[in-house]
Formats: sequence, structure tokens, C-alpha cells
Amino acid sequence: MKGIRTFKLLALLGVVLMGCVNAQKPKTNQKQPNILFILSDDHTSQAWGVYGGKLKDFVQAPNISRLADEGIVLDNCFCTNSICTPSRAAILTGQYSNKNKVYNLSHELDRGRENVAKVLQKSGYQTAVVGKWHLYTKPAGFDYFNVLPGQGRYHNPLLKSEDSWEYGHEGGVEHKGFSTDVIADLSIDWMKNRDKKKPFMMMCHFKATHEPFDYPDRYKDLYKDIEIPEVESLFEFGRLSSGRTFDGQTFEELAKRYTLNKKGDYPDMPFTTEGLDSVEVRKKVYQKLVKDFMRSGAAIDDNIGKLLKFLDDEGISDNTIVIYTADQGYYLGEHGFFDKRLMYEESLRMPFVIRYPEEVPANKRNKELIQNIDFAPTLIDYAGIEVPVEMQGKSFRNNLIGKTPDDWRKAIYYRYWMHQVNRPAHFGIRNERYKLIFFYGSPLDFKKVSKKSTKPSWEFFDLKNDPNEMHNAYKDPKYAKIIKQMKLDLIKLREEAGDTDEQWPVMQEIISKHWDK
Repeated sequence: MKGIRTFKLLALLGVVLMGCVNAQKPKTNQKQPNILFILSDDHTSQAWGVYGGKLKDFVQAPNISRLADEGIVLDNCFCTNSICTPSRAAILTGQYSNKNKVYNLSHELDRGRENVAKVLQKSGYQTAVVGKWHLYTKPAGFDYFNVLPGQGRYHNPLLKSEDSWEYGHEGGVEHKGFSTDVIADLSIDWMKNRDKKKPFMMMCHFKATHEPFDYPDRYKDLYKDIEIPEVESLFEFGRLSSGRTFDGQTFEELAKRYTLNKKGDYPDMPFTTEGLDSVEVRKKVYQKLVKDFMRSGAAIDDNIGKLLKFLDDEGISDNTIVIYTADQGYYLGEHGFFDKRLMYEESLRMPFVIRYPEEVPANKRNKELIQNIDFAPTLIDYAGIEVPVEMQGKSFRNNLIGKTPDDWRKAIYYRYWMHQVNRPAHFGIRNERYKLIFFYGSPLDFKKVSKKSTKPSWEFFDLKNDPNEMHNAYKDPKYAKIIKQMKLDLIKLREEAGDTDEQWPVMQEIISKHWDK
């Protein structure tokens, strides 16, 4: 009898201990959650409203605001390579560019490489992707796909499915309507016809708000006769005032594109800068860019609303993870720039909101350092599946419920490979307060990049005292110790990413010669 009582006591103690262990884990469901992953192109945080800024009172985005109210906004989410194709590859594979081999716009994603869709599909998920793909090869791991050939077009877009597939930027069947509307409708159609006994992952990828920043006719009068306030650094002409070490992609180039219509199909043409001085040119280009951009974004928000209504009507909102994000940020006049690519905040930051009523608290913000390589591991974690070892990112599921792992990153690593003279190839580190960038300026052996090298240079910013990155403080003596430590941290991050440039002797020479300068 004594042995039985002892056994029962030990068993009871085991139950209590197991309860304590389980209490430390996120809330789980017997039923795996559905996943609706909505991705736009270049829809920068300045144009979301929920991130504040000059445009917050002008942005028309009630459905993004609804997601923010019902979920968590990430304040410090960053891409690993701020350009479309590499960022999308990082999102899918959970790997840095040097690992997944998608370095710039000319590289394709290996179909044999592991990705989030494959992992979920093998675990019983139905998987689909509709909209922008931009990775050349046929989507792998998806039960259904219907994707744009290359960048695609805004009006009456072509989309290619299994039946109309052609490699690269070719092929497709025309769909009448505006791209953003068409992509959302096709996504809803697939979800309507899914097997309702299985969980699903739908990746709905909008072309908007990519250049030429087009919008549907219903928004042509939005912001008519309204003057949008200008960003502080719009009139930063040249390098001298900030200590910047390169020219960048300035508004003067966008003015040329508008006036010559070089990219084609810009809305509300013609456009002229005749008779205007340099300040007036930037003012006029700014008004057009931000208004077109916000009109294009308003159409995204409309369609987020349609997607959310579908989930509500189906009665599956509570058990569906909804994420809305963009593949990177974009300059809307900051530093006199447009486009992205650079490691400055507007380009580096990825706006991100997640709603999951079963687990994620509502109306919260998270300030921890998260990157796009973390997206795939997080979705896999929510599905209750083991994250593949080849994925370099980490799940931030626990972070969202206030149980951040003790070893969570204190700094992020970034590298832009697509070298051009005005936007040199570079890598860098950003922690909670400081940013250090090394513009190494070499094309290496990549195709479709500038073959002219640029002089290597360093830039350093104190983001607390200089949040708009208006002063390169690399040579300021008061930051010398901080910079020295950040260089050591940068070396460590490069080693952890497996990005040590051993295959490029020219990089070893550049680093050796310029690291301590």
C-alpha cells in the first residue's frame, strides 16, 4: 500500500510539473490554424498610417488599421536585402541571400530548395500563391498558383497557372480588371473552393504599390486639390550636408521618367517640369509620387477588407492567422530619394501586422528586432511543425505573447548585392540604437550590375539622436568605441550567416584594406 501511495504521489507531482512546463508554451489548438499571408510590393511604412509620419492623416487604410487594432504591429521588422526578388526568396526559404543564392533581380529560386509552402504542404496543408512571384522558376510546394509574369501590369493583368506556365517573365492569361482587385478575387475564389477539412495557407501577393504607382479609376480624384506636407529631408541636394558617401536614386531621375514616360504607363500623364527650378521640381514630383502611391495603397486596403470579410463570412477568422506586410520599404522623398535598396530606415524597414485571435493579443506593438528570414519559421511553428534546420531565421511566435527567448537577436545583418555606382553594394549591422554600414562598392562577378567599382566607405548613425539619418557620424570621436565594437559584432553576424566572402578574393582585399579606415 505504501508503494502505491508513493507511486500516486509521484504521478501527481509529475502532472503538476508538466503543467508548469506547458504553462511556458504558447497557447495551442488541436486544429491547425489557417494562414492568409498578404504581401504587397514596396508598400512602405510611411504610407500605412499606423506607423505615423507626415502622411498618417492622409492615408486611406481603414482595414490596415483594423488589423492593427485586432493584432500586433511590428515596429522593428527589417529585410535582409531590400529589393523584390531576394526579399521574396528570403521570406519563402527563411535564408539570407548568400544561402538561398538569390542575390539580386537576375537570380532565380532553385525549385529544389526547401520553403515554407513545401513544409506546410507535406504536413497536410493546402497551399496556394496568387499574384506577384518574381522568382523565375515555377512555384514549388503550392497546390495552386496563378502568378504574374515578372512584375506584371496594373490593368488587365496576365497571370500564369500550371496550364499557362512559361519560364521567367513570359506567359499568362489575361484577366480583365485592375491588378489588385483581380489578385484578391482569385485568392478568394481559391479559398472558397478549398477542402474545408484541411487547413490552408494562401499567399496573396499584390503588385501594388510598385512603380509606376498606378491605381484604379475609383481613386483618380482622391487627394485632388490637396497639398501633402513634405518630408524634412526632401531638399537634401547632394552628399555634403549629411556626409553621405554616394549619390543615390534622386527625384531628378523620377522627374525624367515622368516627363519622358520612360517606364511607361504612369497615371495622369503628361507631366512637365519646364521652367521650374530645382526646389520646385522636387516639390512637384513629391506631390505626384505620394498621391499616386497612396491611391495605389488605398486599392490594396480595399482588397484587404474583401479578404477579411470572406474570413468573417466563412466563420474562420478566429482560427486564421492574417499577416499583412511588404517585401521592403521605399523612399517617398526622404533624402530626395525614391526607390529602395539602401540600408537607410525607410528602405530597410518592413511594415508588418499580424492578427490571430486564438493566440495573438489585440492592439499591441512589438519593438524587438525581427527579419524576413523569420517569417517562414514562425508560420511553421504556428502549424505545430518542426522548423527545418536549413532555415536561418527564428520563430517569433513567443515574442508576440511576451515570452521572448533570452537569446533573441540584439542586432540585424543586412546585405545589398546589386551594385550600381549611385547605390553601391554594401553590408551592415543595425542594433536597437546604432547603425553601421560598409559600402564596399564591388560588382564581384554578378551579371546585370555596374562593372565600375566605387571607393569603399563607411557610414554610421545614432538613430536615437538622428532618427532621420541626416548626419554620418562615422568620424566623430565620441562614437569610436561603439563603432569598434559594432565592427566586431558585424564580423560575428557575417559568420553566423555564413556570409564571409571566401569565394571572392577581391572582397578579402577590400575588407583588409578598408576595415579599419
